[in-house]
Amino acid sequence: MFKKELQRGVFDENPILVLALGLCPALAVSTSLMNGLGMGAAATFVLVCSNIIVSLVKQWIPDKVRIPCYIIVIATFVTMVQLIMKAYLPELDKSLGIFVPLIVVNCVILGRAEAFASKNNVGKAIADGLVMGLGFTLALCVLAAIREILGSNKLFGLKVVPGFQPMTIFILAPGGFFTIALVMGLSNYFRQKKEAKS
Repeated sequence: MFKKELQRGVFDENPILVLALGLCPALAVSTSLMNGLGMGAAATFVLVCSNIIVSLVKQWIPDKVRIPCYIIVIATFVTMVQLIMKAYLPELDKSLGIFVPLIVVNCVILGRAEAFASKNNVGKAIADGLVMGLGFTLALCVLAAIREILGSNKLFGLKVVPGFQPMTIFILAPGGFFTIALVMGLSNYFRQKKEAKS
């Protein structure tokens, strides 16, 4: 059961590569693998925690105010993540900048609260948060690794290929767009090939 859910979050409904959600932070913070891991972990924490709360209180939230209520729940966990980062990971917090508070309006998190957590029990909501968060994190890390290697010839600050001349464009916005288009295209190609076989 969890294997099927994992495949759904990582491959079939990957937030970035398939659903094209959360592209703004994906393009902005995927300049280094450390940033990708940090943003992915923060978003996953917020996603799981907000899914749990939304699933628990869904029957008490009136339809007219459900979206503002979800945003308040999400904002609470984003504030917690931001304060923890400022206290224990100041360099990462500085590097991610405004994109940590912007998790509040990340379409992935609000979308999962509205489309899944509000309609399912807590166990399913937790599983959904974990697999979608993992899919988001993996996509960010793939994009970040490609951009960091090609753009600065480094990974976690260590030189990767001796003698390789980095292409600075990859750590700039145009390189981000090119990389996400390439990875998204490859992801869709392999997914369609797999669907054609089955």
